[in-house]
Amino acid sequence: MNPALERIHSLPCWRGPITPEPLGGGITNLNFVVRDGPRRYVVRVGDDIPVHQIMRFNELAASRAAHAAGLSPAVVYAEPGATVLDFIEARTLAEIDIRERPMLERILSLVARCHRCLPCHLRGPVLAFWVFHVVRDYAHTLEADDSRWVPRLPTFLKRAADLERAVGPVEIVLGHNDLLAGNFLDDGRRLWLIDWDYAGFNSPLFDLGGLASNNALREEDERWLLEQYFERPLDDGLWRRYQAMKCASLLRETLWSMVSEIHSALDFDYRSYTEQNLTRFETAWQAFEQT
Repeated sequence: MNPALERIHSLPCWRGPITPEPLGGGITNLNFVVRDGPRRYVVRVGDDIPVHQIMRFNELAASRAAHAAGLSPAVVYAEPGATVLDFIEARTLAEIDIRERPMLERILSLVARCHRCLPCHLRGPVLAFWVFHVVRDYAHTLEADDSRWVPRLPTFLKRAADLERAVGPVEIVLGHNDLLAGNFLDDGRRLWLIDWDYAGFNSPLFDLGGLASNNALREEDERWLLEQYFERPLDDGLWRRYQAMKCASLLRETLWSMVSEIHSALDFDYRSYTEQNLTRFETAWQAFEQT
């Protein structure tokens, strides 16, 4: 039996014999669906990942707050390295789903509730997530590990500094900070937002930019998104700050993958993911330079 399955079987929360089955999709931890009698649960197995600034105490606090706010499944049991959540019978969204305006309207409502309601339910210490610090830290890691990307780091850091200046002062909310399509579930009645590995206090522009860049939204939908979220007409200043944060979110995802090429043992094609996100970043950077 592999270590993850041994860990799951050893958890004290089960009422009887269990049947764990691998659940795909995780690229920072291992996920399983576990049947315990008539009920099913999702078990997330993974320790802290300091190189990605993932701290499981922070993930757990955000997960519990998200459930209290009505956004995410309940945490049934947790201990260091393993979290057990209620299983939701639902469809995982794809990028093409999010690009449909009716779905985007539902998602925007969910994200706004995350930003505005979660802080009321948080308990204990919670991290901040400032993308420009993350990018600089990733650059240090890549240099220390003699990554194949070291020659490109000065350019990345120069662009990050330009983007940080363009973003300027920010409003602070509790961000999810990883709005990939796979982190949204649709059970036919409502949407759920899952996987709080990177949750932390941040600018709302990061989630909005990440939502757009991760799911290839059209510019007209991006402009609609900003006007609906901020409840006012979009001006050139907000559009430029948003474009800067969207670029930063893509740069962070690119460097995340570069670091994962070296540090992750999970079965995932990080090299292809790096190339995909680097292409998206370069496209977004060119658009930003024209704003």
